[in-house]
Amino acid sequence: MTKSQKPLTFLCVGAAIQDVFLSHSPDFIPVCENPEECFFEIPLGAKVNVNTINFSTGGGATNAAATFARAGENVAFMGQISRDPAGMAVMKMLDDEGINTVGLSIVDNYHTGYSVLLLAPGGERTILTYRGASTHFKTSNFDLTQIDQNFDWMYVTTLNGNFEILDKLFYDAKKRNIKIAFNPGKGELADPKKLRALLSDVEILVANREELGQCFTGENLEELIRRAHSYCPVVVGTDGTAGVAAIDKTSFATTGLYNPKSHVIDRTGAGDSFGSAFVLGYARGLGLKKALIYGAANSDAVVQKIGAKTGILDDYSDLHEMKIDVRPANY
Repeated sequence: MTKSQKPLTFLCVGAAIQDVFLSHSPDFIPVCENPEECFFEIPLGAKVNVNTINFSTGGGATNAAATFARAGENVAFMGQISRDPAGMAVMKMLDDEGINTVGLSIVDNYHTGYSVLLLAPGGERTILTYRGASTHFKTSNFDLTQIDQNFDWMYVTTLNGNFEILDKLFYDAKKRNIKIAFNPGKGELADPKKLRALLSDVEILVANREELGQCFTGENLEELIRRAHSYCPVVVGTDGTAGVAAIDKTSFATTGLYNPKSHVIDRTGAGDSFGSAFVLGYARGLGLKKALIYGAANSDAVVQKIGAKTGILDDYSDLHEMKIDVRPANY
C-alpha cells in the first residue's frame, strides 16, 4: 500500500485538549456488576496514590490531524485554545507534528480543554473532562473563507452541536469542492433531524454503533449502516471488539480486529485513530477494503500505547492483510 504521489491536503476541525493519564494505582481496580457495567469505587475523602503519570494531547480533530500528518499528507487544524499551559502543550504538539495552525484561534474567556484519565488495567478508563475552549465555540473563528488555502478534504469532529457553524463550514466546503468526512459527537447526535440534514454534503460518515443508533433505525450494525447510506455515499461504523462494517456505492464490507492478540494498554483515541486512517485510505483512492485495513491497523497500534497519539502509524506500506468479507452494496 503506497501513498498518493502528490500529498493530499486535509483541514481537521474540532477539539484540542490536554490529556493527563493517571495509572498503576492499587485503587484503580474495576468493580463489575456485570460484564457491561464496571466502575471505579473511590470513597469520598479518600487519598488515592498513583504510580505513573503521562501527559499527552487529545481531541478528535488533533488526533485525526496527527494521523494524516504522520502519513505524509499536508494538514491544517481549525479549533480553539487559550493562553495557558494546556494551550501551549497543544501548540507544541501541532508544531512537532508539522500541522499548520492557519485555522487555530486563541480565546481568553475559557481555558484550553483538559482531561484527567484514570486508567485501569486492560485499557478501560474513566475520564474527567473540562471542555472549555473546545466546546464554547465562537462562530467567527470557524470561517473557511478567511483561509487563503484550499483543501482536498475537511475532517470534521464534534462542535458541541453548534449547527450554525457546521452549516456554514459545510456550505463553504462544497462551494470550494472540498470533500467532507464527518465524525459527529454528543452535541450533534442530540438533534438527529438536524444531523441527518447535514449528510447530503458529507462524503464519509464515521460513527460507532451506539451513535448510529441515535440517528437511524436498525437491529444491528449492518442495518444501521445501510440506513445511514441512504443519506451519505460512504459510511463506516465501529462496534468495539465486535469489529467494523463499511459501505460505499459498490461494496459492503465487514471485518474484525487487526490483531486480536494485541495487548491493550489504553483505548483512548481508538475511534479517532480508526476513523481518520480509514478516511486516509479512502481518500488515497484505495477502496473500501484497504481503507478498513488502514483504520484497523492504526487503531491497533494506538491502543497498545498510553495516549491518543503515541502509537499513531507513520507508515502504511507494510500492513498485513485481514479477513474481510466484501459483498455488493445492493445484495
